[in-house]
Amino acid sequence: MFIKPLTAAAVCLAACIGISDALAAPARADIAQTAEPIRGVNLGGLFVLEPWITPSLFEEWAHMANTPVVDEWNYCAILGKHECQSRLMRHWGSWVQEQDIATLSDLRINTLRIPLGYWALAPNGSDPYVQGQIPFLEQILNWASKYQMRVILDLHGAPGSQNGFDNSGLRGDIRWTKRPSDVPRTLDALASLARIANQNPSVVAIQAVNEPANWGVSKETITQFYIQAYNTIKSIAPQVTIVFHDAFLPASEWESLVPRNLTDSILDTHIYHMFVDDVIRFNADEHIRKACTDGQAIRNFNQRTRTICGEFSLANTDCARWLNGFQKGARWDGTLPGSQPVANGASCHNQENMDAWSDNKRAFMQRFAMAQIQAYEQGTGWIFWNFKTESADSWNYIKLARNGIFPTPPIGRSLNVCPR
Repeated sequence: MFIKPLTAAAVCLAACIGISDALAAPARADIAQTAEPIRGVNLGGLFVLEPWITPSLFEEWAHMANTPVVDEWNYCAILGKHECQSRLMRHWGSWVQEQDIATLSDLRINTLRIPLGYWALAPNGSDPYVQGQIPFLEQILNWASKYQMRVILDLHGAPGSQNGFDNSGLRGDIRWTKRPSDVPRTLDALASLARIANQNPSVVAIQAVNEPANWGVSKETITQFYIQAYNTIKSIAPQVTIVFHDAFLPASEWESLVPRNLTDSILDTHIYHMFVDDVIRFNADEHIRKACTDGQAIRNFNQRTRTICGEFSLANTDCARWLNGFQKGARWDGTLPGSQPVANGASCHNQENMDAWSDNKRAFMQRFAMAQIQAYEQGTGWIFWNFKTESADSWNYIKLARNGIFPTPPIGRSLNVCPR
């Protein structure tokens, strides 16, 4: 997770792969042609650990200075494969339950985005990661079918890390594509996802890779990988839609390469309000205006190629514990190294505790939720991060919706927070 200035990205699929707009293979009808936008949530923190989503898994190292246990790679490296396997099997079997999927269905969520790491699909035996995720994934896919929900399988972690974030599995340097085996192993992982899609009709899309960082991997390399990813997935599962993240690049970087009206691809941009100093200092009205402006940009690019906001939240602070990385503080109160508090006396106390929110904060959160889903439905839809968390309430869709912060059903097109 990182700051995502509103962008949209794509690759020269029509020209480089040799398909025309008219002949592009159609996606499954329920994602490509339905009038209903994608209204989804991410099942984050399940198959790719993030300390801030499930802090209980990392609590034993919370006060250990200079601990290397900051991500899933090091979690397993320190515990050893046997103990890591034991702990993660319990986690995989408990973090997402059928009742969660039933609740999301009741809340009128129609799409699940499921992040996975390459190590679950095309493991390297010398890595510390463990396997065993697929039976739990297949169980969730069966539940998705039972509750008539669509699924996007998202390759969230690539070999060597495509962005250096803990949500890639390995925090630190960006090494993806630097070794000869990286791209072939990534394509092998996508091939595995494509085979899973063929066996599970709930899977309507596959995301080539989550958030590749253009400052660590060149646009040309990302573009070439996207072409290879498209070919690999389509050769196995021609019916699925392919999702491409914008690599944190503005639309102007991609516009000349994007084929218009490509029916089997979706562009994905991620929008957060707490990772950059000027935005985190916004007042309530400025946050609403930014959401509405972002929606206009999504609408404009959606006229070329279907575009979604694949990650967003209601957080207007970075106060969720360890959101900026394990044992790291927050910009909001100046506890993140190198930062200053957003205002004198700024505190993270109870910022992520919904029970302590004032009436004014609740009212703002309701408007912020409605503004964002209205804005993003000017494109092809939205996917909230996350379906639930252990303690970060502004990132917990189920809790937010149950407490009336999100409307049920969450139909953004019916709202009037943003100017029309």
